[in-house]
Amino acid sequence: MTTKQRFRNNKYRLEVRERDHGPAHCHLVGGEVDVIIYFDTLATDGAWPRGLRAEVMQWVEVNLADLWKEWLTWHT
Repeated sequence: MTTKQRFRNNKYRLEVRERDHGPAHCHLVGGEVDVIIYFDTLATDGAWPRGLRAEVMQWVEVNLADLWKEWLTWHT
């Protein structure tokens, strides 16, 4: 697993996991939170912490090429 970014004073982290199921995605985790963000559509699955979605999704959109690269490193 690779932590790509941390949010809210390290409480939440964005991870790309090796040998994870498809389609290509990352996880926002921390505490009881596990949100999946799919790279191809930017759709999400899971309950977001209040007020964090916009910040995380903005970061994901800016860094999407790097996230894809990391996913392909582990899954091809």
